[in-house]
Amino acid sequence: MAAKLTSPFNRADDPRVQPAYTVAEAAHYVRMPDVTLRSWVSGRLYPVSGQQRRSSPVIHLDDPKGQYLSFINLIEAHVLAAIRRRHGVKLPKVRRALEYVRREFHVERPLIDQAFQTDGLDLFVERYGQMINASRAGQQAMKEIISVYLQRIERDTRGLPIKLYPFTRETESDAAPKSDPRLVVMSPTVSFGRPVIVGTGIPVSAIYERYKAGDSVADLARDFRLETSAVEEAIRCEAA
Repeated sequence: MAAKLTSPFNRADDPRVQPAYTVAEAAHYVRMPDVTLRSWVSGRLYPVSGQQRRSSPVIHLDDPKGQYLSFINLIEAHVLAAIRRRHGVKLPKVRRALEYVRREFHVERPLIDQAFQTDGLDLFVERYGQMINASRAGQQAMKEIISVYLQRIERDTRGLPIKLYPFTRETESDAAPKSDPRLVVMSPTVSFGRPVIVGTGIPVSAIYERYKAGDSVADLARDFRLETSAVEEAIRCEAA
């Protein structure tokens, strides 16, 4: 008999599962089109016998009203974005591969579980690669891309995500993204989960708004007491 799936979040007031981001905001932070993310969290319409049916979502929103993504939903989208970059998301196949990993590891949410970062990733890539007829080389390339994304997630002592270092540069090409500097971070316990400069708590939006108003990078670095590289990353994060 299979073990019962249990949620790793046993407190309703855990900030990681609170509604926090609109679809547009989350899509911006994970560098993907709104319409794609919306189909992941709401399902996709498809015709059946002259009627419109909606597929089940790949990411199940923590928001009871189904409107906002939580920080954990954002992490799930971040990981799924890695799959989309190389092969494009085939929702039914991704869903079946995730269900397979879920059964094998007895975890409710494999994309955010620490086990997925180790053995679960190999299992997912192999199963998904078989479904899309990817070669061994293609599967290895997929694993490398996903691994780069997973490395930008910081976990707490229980192995659950607590911080995300979002990409601030282009991530749409087939090549694996380079490891962007970790100067911008997102945490559900800081600035309502919005991006801030690492170690300062300064919202990147505050820097970007002044940049749009005409302040130079040098002026902003002086006023916020930051390195110019941190100011530039803040601008990249908000401007993309």
